[in-house]
Amino acid sequence: MSEFSTPPRDGLGLAAVPRIALAAVRLQRGQTTVFDGLDLCLDQPRIGLIGHNGAGKTSLFRLLCGLEAPASGSVLFDGQDLHQAGRERMRWVGMMFQNPDDQIIFPTVEEELALGLQARGEAKRAAKAQARAFLAQRGLAHWAERAISSLSQGQRQMVCWLALLLAAPRCVLLDEPYASLDLPGQAQLADDIAAAPQQVIVSTHVLAHVRGYARVVWIDQGRVRADGPGEQVCAAYEAAVAAEVDARRAARHIYAG
Repeated sequence: MSEFSTPPRDGLGLAAVPRIALAAVRLQRGQTTVFDGLDLCLDQPRIGLIGHNGAGKTSLFRLLCGLEAPASGSVLFDGQDLHQAGRERMRWVGMMFQNPDDQIIFPTVEEELALGLQARGEAKRAAKAQARAFLAQRGLAHWAERAISSLSQGQRQMVCWLALLLAAPRCVLLDEPYASLDLPGQAQLADDIAAAPQQVIVSTHVLAHVRGYARVVWIDQGRVRADGPGEQVCAAYEAAVAAEVDARRAARHIYAG
């Protein structure tokens, strides 16, 4: 973690974990109801989020970072309305998108890393200097002036992660962060997540990376199907998926016969 910006700390020197509470949230997208009466409290340092594609995981993240607002109900960050926070919300929550190309704006790595600092009020020159120093601290000084277009998908994903680390919001949302990374990259990201002082919520299909979390939430068709220790919730999800696969195979066998 960079010394340049750090989240608030409690009296023990640890990062203060925020309490994010969704109460009776209804999210409507066109004719589709994504959530209807969703209640959820997120107040642990590490939380895994699992479920099928289309279950509502990314939609939940979009609510939590302010990209979408509920049709009814509330989303509170330490008791304050997240969707009324304006610019302050960037200090509360940051999100890494599943596809880095949906997130990256600037042509070079240092410019992209500086963006989050500028959004929080840093002057452009100072923000770029902090970005360069941060990269050097991580042994990546040679990345500073590198063109984003020259990076692989996994490297662009890492740039998005580094930008979040530097900006240091109190809660970090990672949407399928391991999907584009090779095994060394996955190991590096897992180590970074473990060391980060912020609250980190990870949505992933790679269950091995969240199985050891104290809390994993399983979202199924816009509802919380299970919520508890990672080992138990991941095992329940795997069992349900195995049952679905067996049912499909049986149906195909019947149809073929």
